[in-house]
Formats: sequence, structure tokens, C-alpha cells
Amino acid sequence: MRLKRLIMLCLMAIALVAARADEEGTELNCTVEVNSSKIQNVSKDVFNTLQQAIAEYINETKWTDAQFAVNEKIVCKMLLVVNKYDQAMGKMEGELTVQSQRPVYNSSYLTTLINFKDTKVDFIYQEGDQLVFNEQEMESNLTAILNFYAYIILAMDFDSFALNGGDPYYEKAANIVRMAQSSGESGWKAFEDPKNRSAVLSAFTDKSTSAIREITYNYHRQGLDQMVVSVDKGRKTITDQFELLKKVYDAQPMSVCLSMFKDAKMDELVNIYSKANQTEKDQVYEILNGIYPAEQERLNKIKAEPER
Repeated sequence: MRLKRLIMLCLMAIALVAARADEEGTELNCTVEVNSSKIQNVSKDVFNTLQQAIAEYINETKWTDAQFAVNEKIVCKMLLVVNKYDQAMGKMEGELTVQSQRPVYNSSYLTTLINFKDTKVDFIYQEGDQLVFNEQEMESNLTAILNFYAYIILAMDFDSFALNGGDPYYEKAANIVRMAQSSGESGWKAFEDPKNRSAVLSAFTDKSTSAIREITYNYHRQGLDQMVVSVDKGRKTITDQFELLKKVYDAQPMSVCLSMFKDAKMDELVNIYSKANQTEKDQVYEILNGIYPAEQERLNKIKAEPER
């Protein structure tokens, strides 16, 4: 009887913690995986605790003033692949893949907003270290990286529902970049790497390429969300965005926002245009072929004869 009572008390405690987290309205529903398969002859405990620490940090931190119901949380994923590990120092080097999705109105479909790999990730972590959230100071390079991508996820999600709705979160991401640049840590310096974190921020905030944010809104809110009402009208709105994408390309052909758009959307575009008329297919193919000439296999699927 005592054992049953103890089990019931434990279950009640777990339910209370979960309910309290839901009441706080945290914004992210993030799946975290730390892959340490390349690291041999060391205990895996440190990687297991790191995975748990990151998951708790991302999912339990209150990132905004907005209230999110449980079913409104942003579905996202972080996959950290550890390539090098200095056990004595606790230094890890690797790659972080960040993905996020957004629901399409009146459907069960989730569309990908972000599918990005950061190849310049390094930080110090010892087993049992606490990850502390601080907006005013840089606690560690690990929390700075996590904070940056949490705000990028939020910024792009809010942008997809309202034109420039992500402004507050790009500002928070910019503050993180400023603090991190002064720390001397890698992956943050301007012009150091065309695909580092500084470059990601610039791609969405610099005037020459910030039209990608208008594309994000029109593609999702005026395009995908409207396809449940009118497939042709919604798809036409998406088609119109490629002229704007071409302007971004003309301004900065190496901008990381172009590769981010491709990695998030190319497979989806194949499905969107599967039943488009040939004129629309050819229009889309011509523009995208000029921007992504290495994507011939998937672009040829867009250009293929319409499905009957």
C-alpha cells in the first residue's frame, strides 16, 4: 500500500510540474538530440546530461511575453552532432541542425520554416553544469547559441503570421550577436563566414535582403494558409514571391537566406506545383533555375507535366 501511495504521489507531482509549465505558456516544443557516435573511449554520461540540459533549457525558458496554449507551441528540433571532445577541458566542437515547423490553417499539414545546419559550434560543458538564461549578459557560448536560435525560430514563426511580426525577436537575436562578438568566440564574427550566426541575422535584417521576411509572410499567410479555400489563388500568391526572391538574389547572390529558403522549401514546392498548369510551372522553373542551378533534379520535377 505504501508503495502504491508513493507511486501515486510521484505521478501527481509530475502532473503538477507539467501543468505549471503549461500555465506558464512557454513557446517551444523542441525535440533535442545529442549525437556523440564519433566520440569513442569516453563515458557517454556527459552527452546524455547535455541533451537533457538543452531540452529543459529550450522548452522551459519563457522567451516572450506572448501567451501560448499547449497546442500553439512551435514544433522544432535541435540535433547536435559532436565531432570533437576534449574531456579534460570539457570542450565540445560540432554541428547543430535547427529545424522548425508551422501549421497550415485548417489542415493537419506542418510546413517547414527552418532547416539549417550551423557548422561552427563549440562550447565548454562539464557534466552537471546548469544552463542559466540571462538576457543582459552572456553566460556561456552554449546558452548564447541556444538563445540565438530560439529567437530566430520565434522571429520566423511570427513573421509567417504577420508582416514583420518577428521584429522584437530579431532585435533580441541582434543583442546576442553583439555580446557574443565581443567575447571572441567563433561563429559570431561579421564577415568571418557567409553562413555563420552573424550572417544569418544580417540576411534577415539588412535592407538589401530583408525582403525575405516579406516572402515569409506572403508565402505562408497569404499563400499556404489560403490554399484550403482556393488552391489556385494560394499557389498564385506563392508564385508571385519568386520575383521578390530574384531581387534578393540579385542584391546578394551568396546570402545565406537563399540557401535557407531552398533547404526549407524545395521539396514542398515540388508538391505545390504538381497540379499547376504548365505556364505556371515554366515560370517558377525559370526563376528558380537561375537562383539554384545545382538543384536540377528537384527543379525538373517542378517543370514536369501536370498530374492528371
